[in-house]
Amino acid sequence: MADLKTKTYSEQQNIKYSQQLNALLKILPEFCREYFNSLEYTKQPRTKLAYARDIKSFFEYLIAEFPQYTDYKLSDFTLKDIEQLKGQDISDYLRYIKVYDKNGVTLTNAERAAKRKLCALRRFFAYYYRYELISNNPTLKVDMPKIHDKTITRLEINEVAELLDNVEAGNKLTKTQLKYHEKLKCRDLALLTLLLGTGIRVSECVGLDINDVDFDNDRIKVVRKGGAESFVYFGDEVRSALLEYMEERATLQPEAGHENALFISSKNKRLCVRSVELLVKKYAGTVTTVKHITPHKLRSTYGTNLYQASKDIYLVADVLGHKDVNTTRRHYAEIVDENKRSARNIVRLRTEADDK
Repeated sequence: MADLKTKTYSEQQNIKYSQQLNALLKILPEFCREYFNSLEYTKQPRTKLAYARDIKSFFEYLIAEFPQYTDYKLSDFTLKDIEQLKGQDISDYLRYIKVYDKNGVTLTNAERAAKRKLCALRRFFAYYYRYELISNNPTLKVDMPKIHDKTITRLEINEVAELLDNVEAGNKLTKTQLKYHEKLKCRDLALLTLLLGTGIRVSECVGLDINDVDFDNDRIKVVRKGGAESFVYFGDEVRSALLEYMEERATLQPEAGHENALFISSKNKRLCVRSVELLVKKYAGTVTTVKHITPHKLRSTYGTNLYQASKDIYLVADVLGHKDVNTTRRHYAEIVDENKRSARNIVRLRTEADDK
């Protein structure tokens, strides 16, 4: 059996998700095991864990809101119980989760979260209905929540330049932030330049190992959503920032199990997603207080710039790791339309001489 420390970051994460799923299955109803066994080779561990959490949330709702289940534990539910549910019960659940209290904390779910939870329930009920273990599937009687498109939030070219300048110089940082800036600025500049110059996801970024960076071909190897490996190429600015950071990285002494990580925290451990989110928030705050900039917004910034420069939606989809180009079209529909408008006079039907 291979030592966990020798596994890649992606493999370690999958093991962690699988362990968390196993822990949930111990408290969920016994019949849930059969459903999750059916997903073993079709869904990634993180996806299965998300399904399990959503299903747990649904059963907790039933215990909290239905008198007949007040004395139930999660494991007490049977297939007969869920077979008796009606479409209205599912609709009430979607309304309930918009704003509800749990352990003294007020929780909310927006449209996308509600849609995800309903999708999880639909898959769950569909499995038992398909194999005739229940005779009723109430989730089919509920319409999917309508998702309202949001304007793409991204940094403008001048804002990108200002952000990177601020990382280098520490401009507009607080006194507390400046205490750590000199020590971390080389790493922060390399990380943010990489995000802005390649459009990789934050999970892909923190998962990078030192040997995933190939300076001979100016590319990095990332593990995409779904577990597939892919090469992403970077330009001269990214190369320069990474090379400078690599010199610093060679002097660091990471803790055991983090020796291969490319980006190291001040505690000498692999940077986590939350740390990068806070890092982006800190530096973005020096550029704009109006836009809510996250690592994903840096990805949108790169995608926008790449599409405006290339006019090739298929290239953008490939570089960003979208399996379906329609996903890319939805994200950048506004820019696609603008390019269509700007192309309206490219094709001439008659020459100027013919016009005369």
